Amino acid sequence: MTPTEVVFLLDVDNTLLDNDRVIDDLRNHLEREFGSENRDRYWAIFEELRTELGYADYLGALQRYRLEATCDPRLLMMSSFLLDYPFAKRLYPGYLDVLEHLRPWGPTVILSDGDVVFQPRKVQRSGLWEAVEGRVLIYIHKEQMRDDVERRYPARHYVMVDDKLRILAAMKKIQRDRLTTVFPRQGHYALDPKNIAAYPPADITVERIGDLVNCELAALLAAA
Repeated sequence: MTPTEVVFLLDVDNTLLDNDRVIDDLRNHLEREFGSENRDRYWAIFEELRTELGYADYLGALQRYRLEATCDPRLLMMSSFLLDYPFAKRLYPGYLDVLEHLRPWGPTVILSDGDVVFQPRKVQRSGLWEAVEGRVLIYIHKEQMRDDVERRYPARHYVMVDDKLRILAAMKKIQRDRLTTVFPRQGHYALDPKNIAAYPPADITVERIGDLVNCELAALLAAA
């Protein structure tokens, strides 16, 4: 496969899609249907599982929660709430303009962490899968998958857009001046002072994903 000049790697949660609002809706739904005690128990299981796996597994947490509530038929509808959620309504304003802005310069690729069922479903139902023409990579720890990313989408230079400075810093450490890191200050990770203080700044910081339409290719490359 011949390398292209530039490939754009874009995260999903709190980068292109407001995942904090999705979580708020899920919390409210759990409280409505199951009560605050069961809502809190689900999230405790969710956090336990995230610590074990290293990524968010909403359906896995539901399966584990089911072991404690085997006689509650409402759990059957809980999976429907997750799988049928209207993710397209939670995309950040200007996301499509950004994808159109970047497209003439190189392929746009979704690069996300997540499980093998819910995360692909989220990308599909949001419309992001179609927006990037099926170029979707979902790993358990994407910052550890540089070789696979480069094999599938070889390029002389990469631009990575992600709301987590930890991941941007890990990728930058490996790829150095072959990678431009872009940090949209969206979502709870990006706005957490502890996270900001713990890692070096990205090459480019924007307040909103939509602000990327103001970045020209030369500036993106030079920032690396």
